[in-house]
Order: sequence, then structure tokens, then C-alpha cells
Amino acid sequence: MPEETNSIDYIMEKASGPHFSGLRSPTAASSSSSSFADANAPRQPFVIGVSGGTASGKTTVCDMIIQQLHDHRVVLVNQDSFYRGLNTEELKRVHEYNFDHPDAFDTEQLLECVEKLKSGQYVQVPIYDFKQHRRSSDSFRQVNASDVIILEGILVFHDQRVRNLMNMKIFVDTVLGFIWQFIIDADVRLARRIRRDTVERGRDVNSVLEQVSLFGVMLYYAKFVKPAFDDFVLPSKKYADVIIPRGGDNHVAIDLIVQHIRTKLGEHDLCKIYPNVYVIQSTFQIRGMHTLIRDRDISKHDFVFYSDRLIRLVVEHGLGHLPFTEKQVITPTASIYTGVDFCKKLCGVSIIRSGESMENALRACCKGIKIGKILIHRDGDDGKQLIYEKLPKDISERHVLLLDPVLGTGNSANQAIELLIQKGVPESHIIFLNLISAPEGIHCVCKRFPSLKIVTSEIDVALNEEFRVIPGMGEFGDRYFGTDD
Repeated sequence: MPEETNSIDYIMEKASGPHFSGLRSPTAASSSSSSFADANAPRQPFVIGVSGGTASGKTTVCDMIIQQLHDHRVVLVNQDSFYRGLNTEELKRVHEYNFDHPDAFDTEQLLECVEKLKSGQYVQVPIYDFKQHRRSSDSFRQVNASDVIILEGILVFHDQRVRNLMNMKIFVDTVLGFIWQFIIDADVRLARRIRRDTVERGRDVNSVLEQVSLFGVMLYYAKFVKPAFDDFVLPSKKYADVIIPRGGDNHVAIDLIVQHIRTKLGEHDLCKIYPNVYVIQSTFQIRGMHTLIRDRDISKHDFVFYSDRLIRLVVEHGLGHLPFTEKQVITPTASIYTGVDFCKKLCGVSIIRSGESMENALRACCKGIKIGKILIHRDGDDGKQLIYEKLPKDISERHVLLLDPVLGTGNSANQAIELLIQKGVPESHIIFLNLISAPEGIHCVCKRFPSLKIVTSEIDVALNEEFRVIPGMGEFGDRYFGTDD
């Protein structure tokens, strides 16, 4: 495990690994507003089990799936985290302990963790110390509710109760032929196991070799790994929905698996339900910036810097939904280039005061753009009152970019949109730009105004009992303008 650090470079680097979109509190799953629950049941996570022999390439396959599912929240849970701690007698004879046997794992706790994740709760996954052969007593890894849960391990198909929680079961098969299975495949697996134990588990080469040198390399394989594979791992292959020969080298199989997962997730995707909702294409840079601005301990300077970067991306994406006309220009080479002309009749409207944080990005993209203001007083979820509005006089003739970083309940947004329509702006001429949206807010706005467009960078999990977006990023205006002290 890496040491704790709050450095920007470290957070951006870690964002390129398996990612999950922050905390869903234990009550969040049951505290969604009734309007959302009635409209569409919360999407169930897609659980994938990945099994195969020791060091068969399971982790490589998982990494490739995660990389290709970068626009969904994905979390990886390793069965190795649920090894039982060895007692004193077992530690004395650790070289003869079979870590590939089902009894080496705490399957009950693994089952409990997966059930909680499926129900939308976060879990505390134990951290196993492979040097001391026991669990860390004072540290855990928090794993949050996600779109996709990948459960990886040699024996994840062994227990029927765990299998029943999976939507898809993948077996990674690197066997090169029956005759060569014991000789060649043993060498390959052993080499991978040595590399894994030294690089990922912090052991030195000698300690790894000591573990298997009691009767020699092949004798260790024959005594522990091979029998466990034959008795427990290989028989579970029959439960697999998909068998991947050649592991991570089989790009075709992995592409097909990812496409199937995307199809299943899309069945309840809000962007499928509401074709007027657009989420900008996620990248690990975008995921990294979200990781930073959602961190409660980030400095104000960094919060503003990375928020501005994300806002600029949302604004640029929103501008791409404006109408255009064809235009031809003469290039410096005296050639004709056929392109498009920008929409001229455009203005911005910010919902005070968080929406004002998005004005600079809009001005940077649209030279000389007019920006109006709307102030709405919010008292709880239902209380709303228009306090102030100042809009361009010819706003009815313009396309409007409505600015607010967070779409929560949707009540304030609805009142702002209603005001614009009263001023003569066609509903289809309004594009609502925000950084994060709650599903409840999307339902609220899209049901009432199906012709406008919503452009956001991420859709979060839900609203909690206080109508705050979860995981969210707190009071955006206070954090951005420095009034949260």
C-alpha cells in the first residue's frame, strides 16, 4: 500500500486506476426522494466475477475492463484481501500452509461486503499484510457503491452464495495444452507469482523462494498450487459465463465483454431515459480533477483552479449543442475551407451565486457575451422565492446558457427556467450547464422541460435526507469564493 499523501501529483496519478465515485452513506440508498424512486428504481450495480488459476492473468483482464469502462464508476475487490490471519501454530509452519485452499479465506466476510455493495452501501475492506500473514488491525480500504463491481480471485466461484451475487462470471484460462499444462504452465504461473509477491506484496525474492524451496520449486507447485487448482479452481470453470483463453492477450474477448456490460448498464442509464441529458466524455484527467475538487482537504487555490478547468470543459461541450451555419473561408494557401460559423445570438444567465463561478469560463469562450443574473432564495427543499433578476432585454431572441455548478433537487433550476420561458425564450433554446447532477434533479427538470438540454460532467449517486448531493462537493459557492470558514 502506498504511503498516505495529499500531493496533487499523487491524486492525479491514482485517478488512472480503478475508480469509484465517492461515498454513498449508509442512509443515502434509502433516502432518495420519492419522485426519483417512483420514476425509476435505482440502478443495480453490475457484478463481475473473475476467476482462474494462480497468476493466470486475472488482474490484467480486470485492468483492461476497467480501462475500457472509464466512463462508468468501477471498483475492484480482490479476494486476497479476505485471507484469514494465521494463528501462532500456523505461523510457525507457514511454509506448509496452503494459501490456495478455500479455508484460507474468510468467505463470510467477503459475502457480506459484496451484499452491502450491491445494496448501495459502502464497505470497509480489510488490508492483509502478506509479510506478517495477518490483517492490519487499524486500517481498512473504503470501497464505495459503484456502477460496476469486479470481484477477482482464484476461488470466487467456489461458494454458490458468492456466485449467486454475480451478473457475469469470467474464467481466465491460460492453459497451453493438457500435456504441457504441468510443465510449461507451472513455470509461467510461478514466474508471475514471484513477480507479484515481490512487486505488489513487498516480499523479497529470497523469502518468496524460501516459501517454495522446501521441496524445490516444482515440489511446492505439485504439493499446494496444482492440487488446489485441480480440486477447487478448475471445477469452478463450469460456472463461468465466459472463458477467456490467453488472458489479457485476448483483446477480442475483452472488447465483447465490455460491450455487453455497457449494454446492460445502458438499460437504466439516465442518458437513455432522457436523450436531452449529455454527460461529457470521461477521461482519467477529468476523473482526477473530480477527485481533487471533491476532497474536503484541498486548498482553496487548487479547488478554484481545477474547478475552472472542469467548468471550461463543460462550457465548451455546451457550446457544441448550439445551432450553426456553414461558412467558407480562404486559407493562407489560397484554398477554400468549408467550416461552420458560431451562433451569434447567445447569452449566459447565472443562478446567483454559485453560477457566477462559471461566468469567466463562458467569457473566455465567447468574446463579449452578455450575461444575466437570477437570484432565488431557497428555504429547505420546497421553499423557493425569486428575489432578483436582471436579463438582456432581447433575451427572447437568444439561445441561453443557464449556469449553476450543482443540480440538486431541481427546484431552483425549474424556477429559473420558468422565468426564462416567461421572458419569451423557447424551451429548446435553453442549455443548462453544471458540473454535477443528482438523479433526482435530472428527473425533476427533464420531466417538466423535456425540450431543453442538460450538459454535466458527472451524475452523482443521490440526494441524502438533507437534500445534499452525495457524494457531491459541499457548498460549491462557499468553497469557490472562500466563504466556507
